[in-house]
Amino acid sequence: MGSGQVTDWQGKNVTVAGLGVSGVPAAKVLAGLGARVTVVNDGDDERARTQAAELEALGVTVRLGDGDTLPEGAELVVTAPGWKPDKPLFQAAGRAGVPVWGDVELAWRLRGPDAAPWLAVTGTNGKTTTVQMLAAILKAAGLRTAAVGNIGVSLLDAVLGEEKYDVLAVELSSYQLHWAPSLRAHSAAVLNLAPDHLDWHGSMEAYAADKGRVYEGNRVACVYNVADKATEDLVRAADVEEGCRAVGFTLGTPGPSQLGVVEGLLVDRAFVADRHKNAQELAEVSDVNPPAPHNIANALAAAALARAFGVPAAAVRDGLRSFTPDAHRIAHVADVDGVAYVDDSKATNTHATEASLASYESIVWIAGGLAKGATFDELVAGAAERLRGAVLIGADRALIRDALARHAPEVPVVDLDRTDTGAMLQAVQEARRLARPGDTVLLAPACASMDMFANYNQRGDAFAEAVRELGAR
Repeated sequence: MGSGQVTDWQGKNVTVAGLGVSGVPAAKVLAGLGARVTVVNDGDDERARTQAAELEALGVTVRLGDGDTLPEGAELVVTAPGWKPDKPLFQAAGRAGVPVWGDVELAWRLRGPDAAPWLAVTGTNGKTTTVQMLAAILKAAGLRTAAVGNIGVSLLDAVLGEEKYDVLAVELSSYQLHWAPSLRAHSAAVLNLAPDHLDWHGSMEAYAADKGRVYEGNRVACVYNVADKATEDLVRAADVEEGCRAVGFTLGTPGPSQLGVVEGLLVDRAFVADRHKNAQELAEVSDVNPPAPHNIANALAAAALARAFGVPAAAVRDGLRSFTPDAHRIAHVADVDGVAYVDDSKATNTHATEASLASYESIVWIAGGLAKGATFDELVAGAAERLRGAVLIGADRALIRDALARHAPEVPVVDLDRTDTGAMLQAVQEARRLARPGDTVLLAPACASMDMFANYNQRGDAFAEAVRELGAR
């Protein structure tokens, strides 16, 4: 398969795996380029049938309820990022010598000759915030840009649409990177590495290796987290273009080739003349919203990528000031009787929750849901002295309860044996009973939400609604 000009696709037999968020647009684009497209999908529900009818009207063949068989004559498989690498479909493709691409790889191959360079961000936590901060900084510098990939504009739309961009801020998950072998970013950052999605990748080593692919072929800067040695190890292992530099970010005083914090200022000692002697002030810590430690780290990573692209210091400050964080990410809902209620429903794994718990002194913690193979001992041991109490909900709450019993036996725990959506109101009421004035009731579940809710947004909304009910009484 060539670089992706239309002539390459005419009559090519392409299988698209999955009818999800990326599958439907991929099938439409490929059909529009003249490929013979067959979509295979595990599910055969009403939604899938509606999507299938829409695609069949465009000449696409759709096979519902059979996502495991490789169609006869397939020359390429384009997969939804969430499909596991051990799926029989991919094993069959491997045996037949058929390449497998993800939606990111497809977008990369379809870029035109004068396409905008990509500034890529991956990591276990903070990706979305960092990419949005990066896009805000690039916009403040007067550049045409968009936050794309796992968020915002779809990558296919960004590379094929009418809009012309100077540079793209691209959020990439480990799944997407796994299926994007030829991606080569201008510069990239791995924010952090902690166990996550191990049920998908099979091991921590495989997960880290997929994250590390973001550095392959970088031209200007590989941005890593000084506090997380695993990210620096990935830079060392990467095969990059001649002259590409390793640039660290740290919450401490930066050394040469690093960005960091000095006396309440974000400073750059990487993209300055004579970085051994000079530092450039970029912004004040108070320009970061919210100025929690992990979020300052996100801002430094975004600044490093923007500076790698040649953005002036003033644009870093202006971009950070204009940035507003997503809902359900350390969002202050209300104060009731001197207790703060904070929604961090987006903390769907232990690493995000660790950052959340580190932001407050005295916490009544609401946690639980689907653990995705995670363990909680390290998280609980690290946060034990900050916990006033804990209220547990969801399918895998016993894992957290047992970790609390081992590492914080004196912390009172309410174990709600419910997985219905109404459980959130009871959880908030129990948290209120445990809290004292000056405490923070923090929803930071450390788990996915799908056992009880459609997604983390709905879980956060349920929490906010429950808090509002408290305040109204």
